[in-house]
Amino acid sequence: MSAPPVGTIEATEVWKRFRSDDRPSYLQDQLARARDRVRGRSRPSYRWALREIDLRAAPGESWALVGANGAGKSTLLKILSRVMYPTAGEVRVAGRVGALIEVRAGISPLLTGRENVFLTGSIMGLKRRDVAKRFDEIVTFAELEHAIDRQVKYYSSGMQMRLGFGVAAFLEPDVLLVDEVLAVGDAIFQQRCLDRIRTVLAEGATLMFVSHDLAAVEASCANGVWIHNGVIQAMGPVRDVLAAYRAAVEGEAADSRPDIEGLLKVRDVHASAPDGGLPSTGGPLSVSFSLHAEQRHRAWVYLGVSEGAATPIFLINPGRETTLEPGETQVQCEVQSLPLPSGRYYLWGGIYENWTNGNELIGWQPLTHFDVYGPELDAAPRAVVRLSPLHVESSWEIGQAA
Repeated sequence: MSAPPVGTIEATEVWKRFRSDDRPSYLQDQLARARDRVRGRSRPSYRWALREIDLRAAPGESWALVGANGAGKSTLLKILSRVMYPTAGEVRVAGRVGALIEVRAGISPLLTGRENVFLTGSIMGLKRRDVAKRFDEIVTFAELEHAIDRQVKYYSSGMQMRLGFGVAAFLEPDVLLVDEVLAVGDAIFQQRCLDRIRTVLAEGATLMFVSHDLAAVEASCANGVWIHNGVIQAMGPVRDVLAAYRAAVEGEAADSRPDIEGLLKVRDVHASAPDGGLPSTGGPLSVSFSLHAEQRHRAWVYLGVSEGAATPIFLINPGRETTLEPGETQVQCEVQSLPLPSGRYYLWGGIYENWTNGNELIGWQPLTHFDVYGPELDAAPRAVVRLSPLHVESSWEIGQAA
């Protein structure tokens, strides 16, 4: 079999299992194991972290791995970086690999920052003079001019993260593997990381990126893989994959709270165009529902629209306190101009006794979903994080100056 082009990532039918965690042996555990042996049953001693993973990234492509904690994302990244090996299947990564999987991964605490830079470069197959050419850039990026000759064990976690990312991203990798690098640094460092990722991609490297920051994922990667319980659930263009993942998050939230009630009960929730049809971009959205109260409440009502998660794209309320009398209360709300592109969205709501810090009459939770007809979301430049998928009407004139 011929070697794949430099920068290629291939994972074919990859399985990975771990031995189940040992627990303290209590009497009830011993009795349960004895009962299982008598009945001819045995408890599994292994758990599968990855199951039948097939993935191929061509040189220069950018891929994101998304999913809940424990889904297997970091395990797959560690297999790709050869930190661990699959139980079954084949993995091929062609070219020089720069990996930042954990804060301290590949960084020796007993060596100085300077020594770690040159050691990592030699492990990546670079000559010392090649590392020396990039050394000042790494130190400047990591903001470690004052500490580069200090042992890394005296670095803070943020300093170690900056050093690790600088080494991984500045030593000309053909493949860059990044796991949750944006979870530690401040906002300025996060943007610098995104800028560097954009530069690495522009130089032709292949990116495999793991993050729970879905806005950063969409800004950095063109393709996505959603992994759940070690199994690929969706793969393809990153916005489509994130839409499927967000829908699943919203579904789980709704399933965990099947009855929309607290001190109040919410019934008959509808979100549509005023005529009952599909709402459109720039058109009105009509929301209606009924509230049932056992006693009189003074309340603030909030509605929000999201792509599935609990964080709303926008949030609205009547702007005043509302009195809810015992019995049924009908609530009507209309958004005159819906600033959303085409897609599926989710209506969340919450009702509180006070607009700042009151008791929950209805906790913040999903109420229903609706589809929007209209133009697709405008494309964004790479590594520009768009927090909300809003659609803003605009007119342009671009022409040669007279």
